[in-house]
Amino acid sequence: MTDVAGIDFQQILIVVSGELNFTTVPKLWKDSLPRLSGYSILNFDLAKVTSSDSAGVALLLEWLKYAKQENKPIQFTNIPAHLSSILSVSGVTQML
Repeated sequence: MTDVAGIDFQQILIVVSGELNFTTVPKLWKDSLPRLSGYSILNFDLAKVTSSDSAGVALLLEWLKYAKQENKPIQFTNIPAHLSSILSVSGVTQML
């Protein structure tokens, strides 16, 4: 089975899709960094995320860390239930 994930940089939204796991997250992180500077507000839409593991949580936390360092507001919308559960168990829900 091939793990597939993507990131679509739209005008005001950053749409994340597919599987957020140890295979896909490093590339998503690397691909996102050069593009994030073009946004004054980081608004990530996660509605199209189909599955996730703890690597997905790590990715969200890295984006949060980036936003803090760059003094940019950040928002995560449409967090799927499976990812929300991992965030809750990890104790980081309130950080996001």
